[in-house]
Amino acid sequence: MATATDKQKCLNCLASAIADLGGHVDKEQLEKISNLIIQTMTGPWRSFHTPNHIFEVGEGGDAIEIISAIFHDLVYVQVDQGISVNISRFISPYVKEDREQLVILTPPELQEDVIFNMVLMLFGFQHGQALMPMSGQNEFLSAIIAAKALDKILSLPHLTEIAACIEATIPFRAPLNSGLTPSDLLFGRLVNANETFNFGWDDQKIAEVVMRAVRLSNRDVENFASPNSSRFLNNTWNLIPETNHDLRNVNSYSVHGYRVSIQKMEGFMNFLSPEIVFRRYRNEPDEKTYYKLLAQTKQNLEVARLYLGTKLTSIAILEALSFRIGRDISLSMMMGELPIEDMAVIGLERFLPEIAEPCQPTTAIEAEVLELLDKGRTVDSSYDVKNSPVATFMVKSIGFLEMQRMLKLSKEFFKGGMTAEELIDSCDPHVMSTIKGAVFNLFDSRKSALCR
Repeated sequence: MATATDKQKCLNCLASAIADLGGHVDKEQLEKISNLIIQTMTGPWRSFHTPNHIFEVGEGGDAIEIISAIFHDLVYVQVDQGISVNISRFISPYVKEDREQLVILTPPELQEDVIFNMVLMLFGFQHGQALMPMSGQNEFLSAIIAAKALDKILSLPHLTEIAACIEATIPFRAPLNSGLTPSDLLFGRLVNANETFNFGWDDQKIAEVVMRAVRLSNRDVENFASPNSSRFLNNTWNLIPETNHDLRNVNSYSVHGYRVSIQKMEGFMNFLSPEIVFRRYRNEPDEKTYYKLLAQTKQNLEVARLYLGTKLTSIAILEALSFRIGRDISLSMMMGELPIEDMAVIGLERFLPEIAEPCQPTTAIEAEVLELLDKGRTVDSSYDVKNSPVATFMVKSIGFLEMQRMLKLSKEFFKGGMTAEELIDSCDPHVMSTIKGAVFNLFDSRKSALCR
């Protein structure tokens, strides 16, 4: 929900940054822009890409970085389930929807202007191009809104620097086969913009624009280099419901739906490498800082992969068991409802025994993941408990190596290459019977409650 504090902070940041750039500060106009931004960023499906995120990304930056941060996540089509009417008026002259995809218009339908041509050039997009959600769609549309909203307030060179920063926040891009990085490509497009619009920039100035953009893009993903893996996972858990809206239906989302959410995130973490998370252009950041970012990201990704893979294995077993009841069984039926304030709930973990001689972690990563599974992440989420009782029980019973073997079989089950019963049969018999017994006891507790 939008708050007066967020709106005021956004207004103050915009007004101060625009004044620093020598722009025209019209308080009434800036209030409308601030309200538009905060209202959009507090939409019903936003849980990570919120006002707090844009303020964090802008913190410590110069005026261009602050403005760019405020606008960079304004459009997020797949999270917001579309584009709100309030912001669509800025971009409707330039794009249309065709077969559930956004497409850049072509002349004569497209009413071109200098602002749009500049943004189009910096992103390297073409007339008639279909926009892809993971390939700059949201950033491109956000940059258009930023430039159009601030037209008449800031100069075209400043708007170009802002658009360059927003372009740089397109995440997780590898170098081309030629070896050119996204920053190299942005430099080339800025050279073209400089010539086209007669900015009078030299190569050093253009390089500084790119280095600033790298600074902003690295702050946008700085969570990946968090010195605390639990904090990294906390933010990961905030991301999950943005793209799986069913999870907002606490205590009614299905085992299958929860599993798909975890599976998507586990696949995403396995796709990532530190080198495509953080960027370096010339000496931004300096070598020591850059390699520290990469090292911490590598550590966090290793923890996240093992943590998510282990949770995925445990939820696969529960999903396979749920198939004996039906095909759309809620997770709360199998594990109990989430704890509710001032209301006692009985969960599956109450019926899972302590392991007298648990399997011991064999690496520091395993030890950290077991701690996270057992004790829990440091922050609650609205749709999930912090700890993972079934995964913890399985790891302590059979160890991480056996869990990794089960993960491969679980993925076969997800693809339809293995039946639910075959997955159940492949699991350690003692582990399987204990989990089944715990589910029976959970059902019996409900039966007893009904019979009172």
